[in-house]
Amino acid sequence: MIGVLIFPDFQLLDAAGPISVFEIAGRYARRSTPIRVIAAEPGPVRSSSGVEMLARKFGPAAALSTLLIAGGDGVEAAARNPCVLRFVQSVARRGTRIASVCSGAFVLAEAGLLDGKRATTHWHRTRQFLATYPDVKLEPDSIYIRDGNIWTSAGISAGIDLALALVEEDHGAEIAQDTARQLVLYHRRSGGQSQFSSLLELKAPTGRFGPLLTWARENLDASLTVDNLAERAGMSARHFTRAFIAETGTTPSKAVERLRIEAARLRVQASHEPIERVAETTGFRDPERMRRAFIRAFGQPPQALRRAARAG
Repeated sequence: MIGVLIFPDFQLLDAAGPISVFEIAGRYARRSTPIRVIAAEPGPVRSSSGVEMLARKFGPAAALSTLLIAGGDGVEAAARNPCVLRFVQSVARRGTRIASVCSGAFVLAEAGLLDGKRATTHWHRTRQFLATYPDVKLEPDSIYIRDGNIWTSAGISAGIDLALALVEEDHGAEIAQDTARQLVLYHRRSGGQSQFSSLLELKAPTGRFGPLLTWARENLDASLTVDNLAERAGMSARHFTRAFIAETGTTPSKAVERLRIEAARLRVQASHEPIERVAETTGFRDPERMRRAFIRAFGQPPQALRRAARAG
């Protein structure tokens, strides 16, 4: 049985998205796993949208093969609820697979299940999560992460990516691919969540690292290593990396790559410059390195983006 744990002011898609994935996968696999929505207080549970889901009371931990915890505005109250924490810990003690969507990672962290483990959460919650749970190895750019029996995912729709990965583990790649096609989704989304973070919306960056990011944007062909950026910021590399992640929701190296990708994309689409020249002047140096970065970010190489731009 799959248990989907919700609480007052949960994010509706955090629960409904994975539930739909599990439902459709069960059809293709011809082996449907029962799905039960559960909460500390049974009955109608109001989501942050006002729409309610009908939940049952927590049952025996042994009955669950997977526990999935939603996130949402009410997650901090849920993470302080002793009943919720005891139940999650009892499930974990059995070695059951446990997953969180978006800020549901706060419940796992508060229950002590993420200490020393790799995890992710919504990029907007990165600073809060790092400050509250310093013992967790947070990887803010990931769409989802598995560390042992614990899975965590990024913001909201990433719960669907996570659910597809769980389906693949249970039923194989073919069933996961069929499920994704039925939902009109990518089987595996390309790129990390930094492509959606506030850092990339900043044409003129502000905040603590605003001047540094502006300088980096203007000097993409320079050696923008973590050590060099930290030195320019007047900080140790370790402190700089942690502070940068807290400020921007991504790592310095990912931020630099993204700045280079954006500059390179504009030149690829708007000019006739050779790809090799674009790679050189935007700091990638090697066209193959730039090609791999484009595929991670956009799912296609520079030449494909150029052809599409010209065709349009």
